[in-house]
Amino acid sequence: MSTSESSYHHGALREALVEAGLRALEAAEGSAISLRELAREVGVSPTAVYRHFPNKDALLAALGDAGLTRLGAAQAEAYAAAGGDRAGFAATGRAYVRFALANPALFRLVFAHGKAGAAHAGKSDPAWDLLKRSTITLAGGEGAAADRLALQAWSIVHGLAMLMLDGRLPADEALIDTVIAPETFFPSANPR
Repeated sequence: MSTSESSYHHGALREALVEAGLRALEAAEGSAISLRELAREVGVSPTAVYRHFPNKDALLAALGDAGLTRLGAAQAEAYAAAGGDRAGFAATGRAYVRFALANPALFRLVFAHGKAGAAHAGKSDPAWDLLKRSTITLAGGEGAAADRLALQAWSIVHGLAMLMLDGRLPADEALIDTVIAPETFFPSANPR
């Protein structure tokens, strides 16, 4: 019996399948995820899987949602650890890039099958929500300045993450810290 089989409890099949899918995604870089294989790993029939995920796209969407939740949690933790404000804002960007590097297949899946921001089908996107809240605070309220800051910040950190994932830049901690510093977003600010 595998670890996931022994931890599966009746009524938690969907969660067990998502966890198994997340492990399979990283192990196979996403190319070999199979609903039948996940059923076997969790210890249920393929028919049971189809009650929760009618097809592979539904599973991938659920994995993308789980990825957004994990990304948002990593960013919220980084924001709090840095003390919020401008330092916390920059810390969320560094957490974004580090999350991408630590979870490349999941990160790519989030943007292939997920929908960020308001288009996220009414579901919460913790990463986007944190970005919007912090930009509204730092820009002094809602409006064009907050929207522009959110878009600029996301573009910078996503671009850096993709350049590193694609091997165009080295996945270097010092480079992450240098590129995503408070003064990147607030040129007149002193780093905290």
